[in-house]
Amino acid sequence: MTAIENRVPAAQASDTRNQTGETMTQPLTGERESQSTGGSDAVVVRDVGKIFTTKKGATVTALENIDLTVAAGEFVSLIGPSGCGKSTLMRLIADLDTPTSGTLTVFGKTAKQARLDQEYGIAFQQAGLLPWRTVRANIELPLELHGFSKAARTARSRELLLLVGLGDFADNYPDQLSGGMQQRVAIARSLAESPNLLLMDEPFGALDEMTREHMQAELAHICAETQAAVVFVTHSIPEAVFLADRVVVMSPRPGRIQAVVDVKLGAGERTDDLREDDQFFASVSEVREHLHGTHATGVRGVENR
Repeated sequence: MTAIENRVPAAQASDTRNQTGETMTQPLTGERESQSTGGSDAVVVRDVGKIFTTKKGATVTALENIDLTVAAGEFVSLIGPSGCGKSTLMRLIADLDTPTSGTLTVFGKTAKQARLDQEYGIAFQQAGLLPWRTVRANIELPLELHGFSKAARTARSRELLLLVGLGDFADNYPDQLSGGMQQRVAIARSLAESPNLLLMDEPFGALDEMTREHMQAELAHICAETQAAVVFVTHSIPEAVFLADRVVVMSPRPGRIQAVVDVKLGAGERTDDLREDDQFFASVSEVREHLHGTHATGVRGVENR
């Protein structure tokens, strides 16, 4: 996936917002008064499978017997070899595709209803910003599509620009920003409608290592502020561990959940110091062992895929 999207416009939801604009005045809590999630889990996947049919009529089993629960406010990383179905599972949660078998709910709703209710934002590997729109206008795009007033759009974009540290770049255009800054704009856009869930498919995969680590710390801070649940696809073991409460390790195709690793890095803010922590290295080693069947070796703090 190489773009960033917000949900398909939902006329049912935008009517009320057109009248009141209440969502824009709410704090960044990841929960909206109009669509409160209560204490329900963010994502529940039960015995889900996905089979694709090729043009020649052959079948390819991408996912098999997937069972996964993501709690409200929880950060879960998905990691596994290329072709194991990580992005396919993400697409099923986002209602961009439908499962062949099993059930899937988002905050107790079908994936389709969650999409219509704008419960989640989506970020992909490339920022996908519109080059003719300013940073502010790119962030405001989903709000504009859903009929929010200009005052509401301006207030929300200002809030998000400050959150992602781009307050001084509101009137710049995408080609005037670095790759990392563009990704921050894309993340801000995915947060525009205060989603309760973020779906992120390798959003930092195209960045250099220094920028990537900086963006990981930024995302950890944003998630702590918004309290949104996150499902995050990555190929990087240290990235998966640094960001997540749990790391879900998937097997080669057909994709199954091979192991779930609880990351015990404490409840405090995720800072770069954690990359040298014994527990961080232990979790990296555990994930790597599940992926490759061998213990991690090498220098601490160095990328260990």
